[in-house]
Amino acid sequence: MSERSEFFGAAVEKPKTAKLLKPKVQFNINWILGGIIPLILLIIWEIAGRIGLIEAHLLPTPTRIIKEIIEMGASGTLWGHIGMTLFRVAAGFLLGTFAALIFGSAVGYFTVVEKLMDPLIQAFRAIPSLAWVPLFILWMGIGEPSKVTLIAVGVFFPVYLNIVSGIQGVDRKLIEVGKIYGFTSTETLRKIILPASLPSFLVGLRSGLGLGWMFVVAAEIMGASKGLGYLLVVGQNTYSPHLVIASILLFAVIGKMSDSLLKNIEKKSLSWQDSFSNQR
Repeated sequence: MSERSEFFGAAVEKPKTAKLLKPKVQFNINWILGGIIPLILLIIWEIAGRIGLIEAHLLPTPTRIIKEIIEMGASGTLWGHIGMTLFRVAAGFLLGTFAALIFGSAVGYFTVVEKLMDPLIQAFRAIPSLAWVPLFILWMGIGEPSKVTLIAVGVFFPVYLNIVSGIQGVDRKLIEVGKIYGFTSTETLRKIILPASLPSFLVGLRSGLGLGWMFVVAAEIMGASKGLGYLLVVGQNTYSPHLVIASILLFAVIGKMSDSLLKNIEKKSLSWQDSFSNQR
């Protein structure tokens, strides 16, 4: 009897262990597959640079760029630049998302607010990002407030658009079901509209974060003394292509890591959906 119990116990525990290990294994496989093409391109780039197909003063080899990053990391200067850029992106992202959540929810849910506010917001959206730079400098100087505000403007619009689209795209039948069950406006918003619009909102967050990384470059070019964008300017002024490309590479790596974080949050938040992506 005890042997049968141990046998069935082992049989029950095995799927649990496999279930726990499956996401980690899948995560590692995704990273391996995603790194194949970049690795091939880096190898081709390195070979082309070493045999002289690419001039070193125009496009240094990957090993020269990685050496530059390691040297900056060893001297301690790199971490200050990365930390300042991360702070600006995080502050601008939170500020822009908060504003987009307020305006997007109001515009998406109330028809009167949409008619009043949406035309003005869409007009502002058409203004090029760099057009805000001189105005923000005049209003707030070249300190951190102007930089964070510029990043927040870049984050605001994609998040706002996705929130409005998600709320207005909620199936009308779901709203009718809520009315049948006697839901109040608050309960309808909390139990039906917000869960149904969550996928669109999360996509907006990822788009907003991507624009946040783009806007931080413009923000740090306008008079910063620290940050990855500042390193781009230093590399340009000192004619150091290895420093410029090192900064670009760091933007790519850190931006990808932050997007992967939001993507994992999105996947976990939407695990209840019976969608194609959740079945893969």
